[in-house]
Amino acid sequence: MFLDYFALFMLFFVAIVLFYGVIVIHDIPYEMAVKRNHPHQDAIHVAGWVSLFTLHVLWPFLWIWATLWREDRGWGFVQLQDEQRDIQHRVQQLSERILELEQQLGGTGHEAASTEPDIAIENNPDEESGKEPAPPATEENN
Repeated sequence: MFLDYFALFMLFFVAIVLFYGVIVIHDIPYEMAVKRNHPHQDAIHVAGWVSLFTLHVLWPFLWIWATLWREDRGWGFVQLQDEQRDIQHRVQQLSERILELEQQLGGTGHEAASTEPDIAIENNPDEESGKEPAPPATEENN
């Protein structure tokens, strides 16, 4: 008789632990969002409950969503833009320095007023007229 009650107790205990364990596991992305001061904490929490009722299909995406935000850098794109702006500024400074050095050496044919690189795009007249382009000249053709 004791083993019957013990087995029933264990059955209920395991069922309750599994039930609450699933709820705790589904809440991990929300807890991460709270810890990181995520701007979408409430949305992650609601989506976690929706994921609970959809057999945790959304749960991996919630984990990723919660981990993308960090309070010190946000989504991370601002830092990338700042780095690009810094690189662009450094390239501009180097271009100006090269022009100064060229002027000191007497110039190499570049105009001093322009800091932009000169890029010439040549149009092939055969391509514009729709004709087949002529084969390149080789030693055998000459």
